[in-house]
Amino acid sequence: MGAACLLSACGGGSGSDTSASTGGSSATAQAGGIKLIKPGKLTTCTNLPYEPFQFKQGADVVGFDVDIVNLAAKKLGVKQDIVDIDFAVIKSGAALNAGKCDVAAAGMTITDERKKNMLFSEPYFDATQALLAKKGTGVKSLDDVKAKGLKLGAQASTTGLDYVKGKGFNPTEYADSPKELLGLQSGQADVIVQDLPVVLTWLKKPEIADKFELVASLDTGEQYGVGMKLGNDALAKVINEEIAKAKSDGTYEQIYVKWFGKKPGELGTS
Repeated sequence: MGAACLLSACGGGSGSDTSASTGGSSATAQAGGIKLIKPGKLTTCTNLPYEPFQFKQGADVVGFDVDIVNLAAKKLGVKQDIVDIDFAVIKSGAALNAGKCDVAAAGMTITDERKKNMLFSEPYFDATQALLAKKGTGVKSLDDVKAKGLKLGAQASTTGLDYVKGKGFNPTEYADSPKELLGLQSGQADVIVQDLPVVLTWLKKPEIADKFELVASLDTGEQYGVGMKLGNDALAKVINEEIAKAKSDGTYEQIYVKWFGKKPGELGTS
């Protein structure tokens, strides 16, 4: 994640099945030659909510990441089953190693450190960070935040947090993106750093847009990937092939426009 986060520390265990249960108690199952932890399902670990990448809409979990993983699920002839789990457990690879899920899709930035813990797909989203602040602060950059002595907030376990720490900040950390936004709204933080698409989604809500504004985009050069257990090359091959196919036949652009309202490369432009 760049963010990641991904994301709430609402604990593991709660799953949102996108299909009717197929039954079965086998620890592993075959789907197109791919070993899965549940029969008839591609189990995805994510961290809710992280709109527009993954969030609840009624009883279902929907979002950009959900649609991307569904490409592979369809190819395998199975349904996607989504498990909500703490982002720190996802990014460490622990959820995958413990057999909680086949894949991790949580707006998760590919980093060298995370590559030590999991196998990543090819990038499926070019990400960047953004600063959201109360209107009238006069902030246009992180330098302004420092110069004005303003309180900065960030989501725990995310690349956004790592980025601002690397710039010399010691921000207040919030367990998930909703708590981070609440910290800004309540005045605990004057400015927060979060993935740009998440900030743009927040600003679609009048009660937020009336009081807060996007003050800066931070070009961090991040890319999201789908995570898998180290060594799961067969599943990675399917996911990579489906992402590549979707990008070549226009399906990826359709999914992108559906969730971001812009074509790839246009996000953040007016």
